[in-house]
Amino acid sequence: MATLKDSYTLSCSSAFREAVLALAERRHVNAGDVARSVMLVVPEPVIEAFADPGEPPEDDRETVVLKSGRAEGRPWKRKPRLQVRLPPGLTVPFIRKALNLALALDGGTMSLDVDHPDALDARQAEVAAAEAERARDEERRQKQKELMALREEIDRLRTVISVLSFDPLPNGVTTRAEALHILGFSPYSDPSAREIRARFRMLATVHHPDSSYGNHNRMSQLNAAMDMLRKAG
Repeated sequence: MATLKDSYTLSCSSAFREAVLALAERRHVNAGDVARSVMLVVPEPVIEAFADPGEPPEDDRETVVLKSGRAEGRPWKRKPRLQVRLPPGLTVPFIRKALNLALALDGGTMSLDVDHPDALDARQAEVAAAEAERARDEERRQKQKELMALREEIDRLRTVISVLSFDPLPNGVTTRAEALHILGFSPYSDPSAREIRARFRMLATVHHPDSSYGNHNRMSQLNAAMDMLRKAG
């Protein structure tokens, strides 16, 4: 009786897929056979503990042409994938790990003691530790990038709030430095006429008496600041 098999779709990076397919071609088998050969000789806990190459990065996509449905003939970007047929009950991460282990064995970065198939040599532990450390480094770098982006956004919002919520000067706008301050520029800066007009339009939209947050005093000083800078320019 034929062995039951399920079809598995493995999302993976393009580089990983090409490496697996190249290995299968050299061995004159398919990708499923490569994974199955590892599962036959390597204990399940060892495969489970091996590094999962994971999903492809966001910028790694392939373009296919849809062959059916209302969008037939249109190009569609999707994650790179491998299609394999293996016994039921397996998980996608486990199969990816088995294929990754096959690549490591083929590349010589680790070896298997055939007399004791449950004992991978010390190089496996080193490779696994190095891969785990790289994953942690990548996670730390990603968190640092997110933290920097958050800080930049906070600084931007602080600047916007500072510009929008200026206090009218008690004696009105009397100098160029005060005019720049009212428009949210540094008193010692030298913005272009285009930058000044853009800033005035933004603030006027907020402070015009007809707007929801309108303020007559602020609008008056905005006009005075704009007049002074226009004449000075």
